[in-house]
Amino acid sequence: MSQVGQTTARALLRRLAVEQAENRVPSVTAAIVRDGRLAWFGGRGRVDGAPPTAATQYRLGSITKSIVATVVMRLRDEGALRLADTLDAHLPGTPFGHVTVAQLLSHTSGMTAEPPTDWWERTPGLKTGELLDRVGPGELKHRPGRRFHYSNLGYGLLGELVARLRGRPWLEAVEEEVLRPLGMNATTARPRPPHATGYAVHPWADVVLPEPEHDAVAMGPAGQLWSTPHDLARWAAFLAGDTGDVLCRDTLEEMREPAGVADGDSWTSGYGLGLQLAREGGRRLSGHTGSMPGFLATVWADPAERLGVLFMANTTSGMSGGLLTDLLDILDEHEPRLPEEWEPVAADPGLLALTGLWYWGPKAYALRVLPGRCLSLTPVVGGGRASRFVPQDDGTWLGLDGYYAGETLRAADDHLDLNTFIFTRTPYDPAAPVPGGVTGWKA
Repeated sequence: MSQVGQTTARALLRRLAVEQAENRVPSVTAAIVRDGRLAWFGGRGRVDGAPPTAATQYRLGSITKSIVATVVMRLRDEGALRLADTLDAHLPGTPFGHVTVAQLLSHTSGMTAEPPTDWWERTPGLKTGELLDRVGPGELKHRPGRRFHYSNLGYGLLGELVARLRGRPWLEAVEEEVLRPLGMNATTARPRPPHATGYAVHPWADVVLPEPEHDAVAMGPAGQLWSTPHDLARWAAFLAGDTGDVLCRDTLEEMREPAGVADGDSWTSGYGLGLQLAREGGRRLSGHTGSMPGFLATVWADPAERLGVLFMANTTSGMSGGLLTDLLDILDEHEPRLPEEWEPVAADPGLLALTGLWYWGPKAYALRVLPGRCLSLTPVVGGGRASRFVPQDDGTWLGLDGYYAGETLRAADDHLDLNTFIFTRTPYDPAAPVPGGVTGWKA
């Protein structure tokens, strides 16, 4: 199963073994995905007296949210909803009708973290109608859009939104549109053998306590699913960019854009549209953590390196926060990725004529041709408004990122017009239509 060398595999397994032994975890599995393939798997501890395997089920917890969010984004791409739609447009009658779909996806709706029920993770769930009957205006804790505030309740409502738009339960939509197409056939709503039992480990003695498991019903979209390391590795590959026919890659990239910051001014963790985000050691990771009574799991993807990493464990608490980034560090130390070989690519002569230096006033920018007739415009020295541009049918280019995202670039013989800003071949070229008057340089 391993696609890494023996030395690398041994170092990865040792890190996992230290995690299991020092944190007293009944069982833990971990995996690394590289270029869409399972590159390494490891398991420690015991499940029913035997080591866990890539086919052993564990609870996903809140990783479920990312899968539900994928269906919501599919609905958006189909035109069935807009991210700016209010909840009332699709699920009328709640006290939160003015919050938007995007705010629910990104946990910026201001909605309470937990539903107004008994501790929902540890008690049988309520049907959607019963849950909505309990929800009142007091469950809105912050002004929508003001701040990141994680809301399990919000994802319960998103699951019902999916059900109403698809005309079938959220779970059926998830199975038909995400799990089956990705080959995640061992991902289910309830456990099936072989599966780990969830345990709480006593803080001061080496004994364990079995934790409860039940159907969360209306709150299921917030954390219902069970899965295996094999299936979660396929999800990691999806998050790293191997989206198959499930989702457009541009949509997945949109889901990875920060919509809320989870840790204040430091900005090392945040949230996109259904995806948690983290910046660790120069890496930009996206994925999700998960916890339910007796279980912890996390999956991260680094699309820039086409890498995914995950762990699944049957313990209520106690895992260290650095396991997955440590595994990535070990892989990078022992088997760093080689850069892709450079080779020439044909370019339109008309585009070649556009390349080189352009000036925004006195500041020099370099225009380069990218594959697919795309362009990049970057400052030659220092910081500035760098952006990439994709060609349009009318002969213009559309800004893809940075300050000029969504803005139009037009090219003329002697200047570039970028959303009214004029770039010229020499600073303030008097022959170009630079507004405000150009009278010449003076000593």
